[in-house]
Amino acid sequence: MDAAGECMPPTSTTAPQIAESLATTLPSTQLRDCYLTSITEDYETICWGCGLRLILPSNAPIFKCGWCGAITNQNALRHESKTFRWRHLRDRCFVCVLLIFMMFVICGGVWAVYPAVFSVSLFCGVFHSILTVILSVATISMFILAAFRNAGNPPAIVWGAYPAVGKDDLENYTFCQYCLKPKSPRTHHCRSCGTCVLDMDHHCPFIGNCVGAANHRCFVNFLIMAITSMVYVTVMSAYAGCHVLPALGYRTPDWAHGFKYKIGLLGIFQEAVITFLSSALLISSRGLVLIYLFVASLSVEIGLCVLLWQQLCFIYEGKTYLGHLSSKGEDCVEERDCRNLYRFFGFPSSALRYLPNFSSSNKIHRK
Repeated sequence: MDAAGECMPPTSTTAPQIAESLATTLPSTQLRDCYLTSITEDYETICWGCGLRLILPSNAPIFKCGWCGAITNQNALRHESKTFRWRHLRDRCFVCVLLIFMMFVICGGVWAVYPAVFSVSLFCGVFHSILTVILSVATISMFILAAFRNAGNPPAIVWGAYPAVGKDDLENYTFCQYCLKPKSPRTHHCRSCGTCVLDMDHHCPFIGNCVGAANHRCFVNFLIMAITSMVYVTVMSAYAGCHVLPALGYRTPDWAHGFKYKIGLLGIFQEAVITFLSSALLISSRGLVLIYLFVASLSVEIGLCVLLWQQLCFIYEGKTYLGHLSSKGEDCVEERDCRNLYRFFGFPSSALRYLPNFSSSNKIHRK
């Protein structure tokens, strides 16, 4: 049994179109010869999805099966990556560095902050300790789930045999040259992990894993908990620094004696640096740790806030980062709705009725 093949892209020139385009420049005999020649260029191939024979009007590199809907790209080649082991080693190093940083922030923060907190009252010290344990456990747990959980395997599907493959069972499926199995439109192959990932958002080297359908929520929760923990570290290190760090030695700069002297930004900056360095020699190791925690936590939380905002924007639009890249240049309207956020974070379906609905249209592809 034969299945009709649909050539892609749909703008491919067929034999009657060739003949019609040449009618104005060629005699009738040459036109008939050209038409017959183009007909003989039809060739037969096999669909990888259902195994049926396809008759194509031309040597099309990309075509779609008219029965199962599978897309075949005859120009797709498997590019052997020689840097797979180095990428794997890089990811493991990033994970180790991030774990060491988190443990240093937790241990160093507890050691540097506790004198200032417990000096206020015993209740403040106990409350700070409990809150530190909760934030630390939540952040590390979300990191472990995002880093070591499977990112999401595509569902198994029957392919390769016509009796088992029904009509449109492999609609818009492609064949992965690396995994040697069908790949749905929502699936992408990650060369760093060496596997296909369902609803892949991106490959994050800091967790050494892909962000996909199975661990995307854990990754976003990790960002939220990490930002919350970094904000707490920033506040507590600044508070403890006011009690632990020595007061800056102050001397009246020359430009402050009157406005008759020229005031310059360079002079102000020079006086400030000299004042700070004159007192920095008296800073203890505890004070240095507090300064590092304040600067590091402030820098990390700014970067994580940008990443979290980007993730929430894509979730709100109902797509992933790779889906956003692949949809560029296409005239399509996505379903932008706050309900996408509610579904992503696991709100029960019964509660969605009481939540605001700002958009209620499904995805519309304009042609």
